[in-house]
Amino acid sequence: MGPIPLQAAVEFTHSPLLTFIIGLIIVVALLVWLDLPAFIGLIISAFLVGVVNTIFVADFSAADAGNQVATAFGNGMAGIGIPILMAAVIGKGMLESGAAQRVVRGFQNVLGEGNSDVALLGSSSVLAVPVFFDSVFYLLAPLARSMRARVGRDYTLFIVVVGAGAATTHVFVPPTPGPLAVADRIGSNLGMTILVGLAVAIPAAIVSGLVYGRWINSRLDIPLRDTMATSTEELQEVADRPTSELPGMLESLAPILLAVLLIASSTFVNTFQDPVPALASLQPVTDFLGNKNVALTIAALAAAYTFYRYDTMTQSEWSDELTEALKSGGNIAAITAAGGSFGALLAASGIGDYLANALQEVGIGLLVTAWLIAAIVRIAQGSATAAMLTAAGIMAPLTGQLTVHPAYLVMVIGAGGNIFSWFNDSGFWLVSEIGGLTKRETLQTWTALTTIISVTGLITVLILSTLLPLA
Repeated sequence: MGPIPLQAAVEFTHSPLLTFIIGLIIVVALLVWLDLPAFIGLIISAFLVGVVNTIFVADFSAADAGNQVATAFGNGMAGIGIPILMAAVIGKGMLESGAAQRVVRGFQNVLGEGNSDVALLGSSSVLAVPVFFDSVFYLLAPLARSMRARVGRDYTLFIVVVGAGAATTHVFVPPTPGPLAVADRIGSNLGMTILVGLAVAIPAAIVSGLVYGRWINSRLDIPLRDTMATSTEELQEVADRPTSELPGMLESLAPILLAVLLIASSTFVNTFQDPVPALASLQPVTDFLGNKNVALTIAALAAAYTFYRYDTMTQSEWSDELTEALKSGGNIAAITAAGGSFGALLAASGIGDYLANALQEVGIGLLVTAWLIAAIVRIAQGSATAAMLTAAGIMAPLTGQLTVHPAYLVMVIGAGGNIFSWFNDSGFWLVSEIGGLTKRETLQTWTALTTIISVTGLITVLILSTLLPLA
């Protein structure tokens, strides 16, 4: 084999792929080998990737490296700061007032203790249709923790089904924003996209949530750990209370119902105001109340009020407890935003466009090509939404070549964009910190289930589009 031509060597040296490889080595070294605190390791990784960008990316200066990390961190905090802080209050309030325990017992009374995982999977799947994934996880993670305290086992399973239900609906079923935006870009009919999305989401949720969840649960016993300012001892004390000392079911569900209904109202009005013009007059109100920052703040107030009513505290003690919850939420928000910063600096290298353009030249079917583009961009830069929109932008001009309904193209793009959530995805850190999981446990549960959803979704689409092309 002869030497590598100089031009090829130079092109490889300047390839964004090299930046990605260096970034991967850096983040693994800091977080896994040196075991630095997550926030510190992620921010240092983002800065160092920025330094690499100054070498390989035109018009990217040393000042840009520092400024873009700070900007990406700020943008991340703008998106998740208030929701995570309010989620900390919701979690604290629901767990320690006994509200989460009351909901868990309600599930078990209806479905039986043996079907607790089915109840959580169904709840998270349904709630994620009108609501972003992160909001659903904020709301249902306390139920998973309370369920574990109640039954004394299976926390791995409960976390997996909550994550699987929310993540599956999030990428397949409009009017969830991701698939809604892709359907619009592709030009797929919304009604058909919803129907196909449900057909793809159901098997993906079952395989990733129940099948994989039960399998990994038998091999990995994740203990309850102190997180979101609530200790395992406090959780166990609440789990041992008689039902008569717990809040009523409606009051217990109030934080979840308020958040979901308010956010869903905005989604509903924005989706259907064109065919139903009368809804337009409601838009200013629903856009305000349905904003996730506002909706989760209202839900937090409801959870905090129930906490005050069902715990023997003075008002000063109650205020101190909420402050502790906010401190815990602040740490989680910082880690989550830092993960987004690391992903943003990888994206600044141009890795997304580089990989997407390379894959356009691969001679394979359009559906598989779209899945590959979304999947590789997702792994490289972390953002599922960015991966989905990148793939949609590339594939939109090619939809005329499809021999099946464009809804199938929307589905494979969603499936690819969901694959292998890892250190450069803010969602990875959200699940890890709110769930109280180690990095290794998060890889074994969350990263694995997102990959299973992706592959199952692709296979389901290929089967359905062959049997029912709908073209």
